[in-house]
Amino acid sequence: MGDFSDRALGIQPTGVRKMFDLAGDDVISFGLGEPDFQPPAIAIEAFHQAMLDGKNKYTTTAGLPALRAKIAESWATYQTGLDESNVCITMSGTNALLNLFLTLVNPGDNVLLPEPYFPLYGPDVSIAGGDATYYPCLFEHEFIPQVSDLEALVDERTVAILYNFPSNPTGGTLDTTQRDEMLAFAKKHDLWIISDEVYDRIVFDGPHVSFLGAGYDKVLVVNSFSKTFAMTGWRMGYILSSHAQAMQQVIKMQYYIAACSNDAMQHAILATIEQASDYPDMVAAEFKQRRDLIVNRLNSMPGVECHKPQGAIYVFPKVTVPGMNSQDLAMELLKDGVLCSPGSAFGPSGEGHLRFAYTISQEDITRGMDKVETTLNRLLGMD
Repeated sequence: MGDFSDRALGIQPTGVRKMFDLAGDDVISFGLGEPDFQPPAIAIEAFHQAMLDGKNKYTTTAGLPALRAKIAESWATYQTGLDESNVCITMSGTNALLNLFLTLVNPGDNVLLPEPYFPLYGPDVSIAGGDATYYPCLFEHEFIPQVSDLEALVDERTVAILYNFPSNPTGGTLDTTQRDEMLAFAKKHDLWIISDEVYDRIVFDGPHVSFLGAGYDKVLVVNSFSKTFAMTGWRMGYILSSHAQAMQQVIKMQYYIAACSNDAMQHAILATIEQASDYPDMVAAEFKQRRDLIVNRLNSMPGVECHKPQGAIYVFPKVTVPGMNSQDLAMELLKDGVLCSPGSAFGPSGEGHLRFAYTISQEDITRGMDKVETTLNRLLGMD
């Protein structure tokens, strides 16, 4: 008799966390996608006050009705007619993803996932008993999938496709024409769309393009407050959909995953949305400056090609050093005091790339890029 489930044994630690665990305290870290800001002051004050006011109890499974209504209202530019019944508060976007896979996937079902990928997608599908099939999001297409590739992978067992724009790890974003092509593909095959849009407010050179409100009702949006309001440790997110029956199932599933979300924290987030709604714009403006800085530096280095991402908080450059893979390169950089993530941590098609999260100050980005350039010059015999 075995001691552990195949489910547990089949899931491995992510390559991102492995690198993080190897790093010392003195490195310049481009590793984790965690903004270096604090939440708005009103958020912290409202959280404290809510606890003092006795908001320390169970809430409804779907979450604080006033907060859900405010979230629904915030999406009115994409789709009108939404209300609190279209929103379920979750304990993070991570919780939301697991909820949706458990809600939609039966054992043996197939889910199409992007690659390079956020490392939790595949294991979550496995936990639900499904099979993950990865579709390519390649450098030569600025990390936007091609419908011809999707068509080659869909089969009779496919029940859902996950899209992630802006993307972690690539920063890739899409325009409305590309969105409509991907939406038409899902509609043709009657697939659920799980749309991971946690970086919807961190876009730089144009509006965010959502799958919500684009003419297809089998869309379930995942979002969180972690990145846009610098609340990674608060672990608060939500699922949003116009599909009433799907939301009923999502809310039911959420009870068995977490019962409900944090009471006081929901009141604090409601106050934040009402009184600091422009905070994500300030965050995005600073990240845009950092993006420009790191992209310009990387593209000036030997062996490096880097797209300018239109959203999120990452660059995913192609880095070529003969005889070295992305893990080797990341380890060499770590020896020289820079932590980044090997592209292979995000799937086989990430090989040849490195991920840098520009979640540190512009001064630290400059210092870190100086070290990266020195390392690459050494490895390429140019020092």
